[in-house]
Amino acid sequence: MPSSRAELLDIFQKTAAEVVEREFPKISESTVISELGIDSLGMLEIVGSMERQLKITLPDETLAGIQTVKDLIELVEKRQSLNV
Repeated sequence: MPSSRAELLDIFQKTAAEVVEREFPKISESTVISELGIDSLGMLEIVGSMERQLKITLPDETLAGIQTVKDLIELVEKRQSLNV
């Protein structure tokens, strides 16, 4: 069953905190991922963890345009809808 946007935001926030080892108290969909101090390697770790948690696969080529948390959430939602 696909996750809600709020659940996906929560999963991103927890996963990002684990990867970069610091808390992010105020993450919203409009948050720019690079402004969180997450580099491309960190982003790959976050995506990999989210893929495992949500049992989906995000093709590498779809990750190129991701700037904000909303971009990532929308991509995850698309993948979840394909996996139903």
